[in-house]
Amino acid sequence: MQKLSSEVACTIDWSPRRHGEWETMLGRIRRSNLLQHYPYAQASRVTRQIGARHGIIHIEGEPAGLVQLGEVGLLWRLIHAVTLDRGPLWFDDYGTPGHVAAFFGEIARQFPRRIGRKRRILPELPDTEANRAMLAGLGFVRNATVEGYETLWVDLTAPIPKLRANLAGKWRNALSKAERHAVAVVEDRDLETRTTFLATYDADRIAKQYAGPSAQTLATLIDFMAPRREALLLNAIGEKGLVASVLILVHGTSATYQAGWTTSSGRKHSAHHRLLWIAMLLLRDRGVTDFDLGGVNDDSASGVKRFKEGLGGETQRLVGLYG
Repeated sequence: MQKLSSEVACTIDWSPRRHGEWETMLGRIRRSNLLQHYPYAQASRVTRQIGARHGIIHIEGEPAGLVQLGEVGLLWRLIHAVTLDRGPLWFDDYGTPGHVAAFFGEIARQFPRRIGRKRRILPELPDTEANRAMLAGLGFVRNATVEGYETLWVDLTAPIPKLRANLAGKWRNALSKAERHAVAVVEDRDLETRTTFLATYDADRIAKQYAGPSAQTLATLIDFMAPRREALLLNAIGEKGLVASVLILVHGTSATYQAGWTTSSGRKHSAHHRLLWIAMLLLRDRGVTDFDLGGVNDDSASGVKRFKEGLGGETQRLVGLYG
């Protein structure tokens, strides 16, 4: 019989640990995400002056998962902010409802609500009534004005013919069209086009007013991830030069479609379809098992959502933002 959450012993070991140790453990987890990746914390320290805690979760005394927290404290932490974005992450055989409740109970105990403390909690939990009730029962308050984060995951372990068959019909037709036209895809292994990518992406983001990290934030992430070969930059080259680019970031055995841009010529020749298909094949070749296509929504970016849905991934909607 599964133990009730109140009977599950959960502790979190916040002892300082080396980058390599964290990455080894992250590699054990299917569907890890960028926000729980060590370089993300390093970049946040540089760009937003946010510190980090790295915890190993123990259930009944055994290592069960990982959690990376963002933290800012002033005046001996009288003023204190704690951020948990898309965690925790669980090892195989852990992450049952009892384990999850025990973990968030421990977080509530260690970081209780009080004057001077701000909690920002975006759990890596499906949006279910049971999860909402569990968090509310532990004293976490849901921000009703913020929709639950939604993304799509593609399982790259499937055979390549199956990956292609899983594509939506219109998406697969667009890919075939791109393959017939004179659009070549080039992997920039040395990131020589990084400056062009960031400048063009930022201009596109500002002009179209869509949500996304700034070029400075992306540049800092690349600074920490590129030396580990975790930044994949792909360019689509047409008859008159560069027409589209995508940036993929790798974390453990997972990867995230982080950013991209395209020109009118790139759209005409479905360059983005070819870029992402080639990206999936390259990731699969290097042992990446799961591809996070990044946040989607039906309001401000419904077209982007339809495009990403065409890759045949599994939709994941998280339980929401809590404090």
